Amino acid sequence: MAKEPVGDTGLPASLEMAWGLRERPGKGPRPTLTLTKIVAAAMALAAAEGMEAVSMGRVAKELGVSTMSLYRYVTAKEELYILMADAGVGLPPEPAGGEERGWRELISEWAYTQRAVLMANTWILRIPITGAPVSPNQLAWMERGLAALAGTGLEEGEKISTIILIGGLVRNEAVMAADMMDAMRKSGVAPDVAMSQYLRTLRLMTGPDTHPAVTRLLDSEAFAGSGEPDFQFAFGLGRILDGLAELISSRSRPTP
Repeated sequence: MAKEPVGDTGLPASLEMAWGLRERPGKGPRPTLTLTKIVAAAMALAAAEGMEAVSMGRVAKELGVSTMSLYRYVTAKEELYILMADAGVGLPPEPAGGEERGWRELISEWAYTQRAVLMANTWILRIPITGAPVSPNQLAWMERGLAALAGTGLEEGEKISTIILIGGLVRNEAVMAADMMDAMRKSGVAPDVAMSQYLRTLRLMTGPDTHPAVTRLLDSEAFAGSGEPDFQFAFGLGRILDGLAELISSRSRPTP
């Protein structure tokens, strides 16, 4: 059942349906086609063949209906993309152990969980960002992130800026990982072999006279890993949180 009207939302009909503000388009007998089925078919197509395979015509074909029948629910492909991304990320899980933990642990969990969702559904990363989040699950993730910072004393503008900064790190790291996995899949080269070839190329093309900094990096065996899973992501997130901790701490210090 639809929720009570909330006035002019400015959202397309399909997103109002996603929010539960509309039951279905049009009148007459309840059709077998639903917005949920359309989005699910598009997601399955994206997971199997990539986002480039998703079109209104192809989704209609997968559902065994006419393309025009989809337009009763979704007015444009870009609208379908928003609904797919929203369904793909799902609702954020409840914080493990409740929300009584410190802000740093809560926001770290938020970041790692979001990254895991994106890496499990890399097709989401191929959907262009065309505006601020307005879909139910996306806003639920925003809510969870802001709630993690509730006890920090940060101003509201600083909280949302923090969410955007950490969210950018999550997405950028996930995109790079997905791009590398796609490249290796297409080349048929195993990850460890690809890394060995890359390091060999670096050593052949650089040296202490032309690239002293790169040479020091290679000699340090940093590419062998630190022993910590996801070291690069953990390092980047840790430095952001260190800076945030300093800002939060400075607010409680007496002014000289």
